[in-house]
Amino acid sequence: MSRIALVDDDRNILTSVSMTLEAEGYEVETYNDGQAAFDAFNKRLPDMAVLDIKMPRMDGMELLQKLRQKTAMPVIFLTSKDDEIDEVLGLRMGADDYVKKPFSQRLLVERIRALLRRQDAISTGEVATTEETKVLVRGALEMDPLRHAVTWKGKDVTLTVTEFLLLQALAQRPGFVKSRDQLMDVAYDDQVYVDDRTIDSHIKRLRKKMRSADDEFSAIETLYGIGYRYNEE
Repeated sequence: MSRIALVDDDRNILTSVSMTLEAEGYEVETYNDGQAAFDAFNKRLPDMAVLDIKMPRMDGMELLQKLRQKTAMPVIFLTSKDDEIDEVLGLRMGADDYVKKPFSQRLLVERIRALLRRQDAISTGEVATTEETKVLVRGALEMDPLRHAVTWKGKDVTLTVTEFLLLQALAQRPGFVKSRDQLMDVAYDDQVYVDDRTIDSHIKRLRKKMRSADDEFSAIETLYGIGYRYNEE
């Protein structure tokens, strides 16, 4: 049974969403502010977290920043309906996905299920093809899907589930262009809608992480209006 942390200062959301998730078979831990959640996470990390952005004591952005220093577990942000800045900033900081308030609880459940399924596939090796399970080496890049491990020039790089899947998809065929739609299919289930901005934000975060290992990293090329390409160095 997967454990999901739900962090929001709206008690109605905590109650209704936790009931829905428990009915789907998940174990749910609820917190009404970021500091309480962070204190609990220091003792025991959940399998996944769903975070509101605007909360007292510690907001969702600060909580995510602290989490990314110690874990790549999947994180979904709950954002205000018209707050595009929060969505983009959250993705750039390392969130795997976001859902706008007010939201369909069925949509949230599907996005949670999709991310947990991908995390489980990576951690257990139960993925679709042999190509996706074997260690991938492309120049200075090495990716081990069974250990969810990435190194660049021998340096470890910690990626979220979504970032790992996007980099793997690009690196599997160096020199070939992947459109945003193709990358969406890799990172998300068909029933989960995301827009171009989501993929772009993940790629920006991915580049930033790779450049933390090598400030001259330039293997991921943007082809404006087309998509992205991995160039083997």
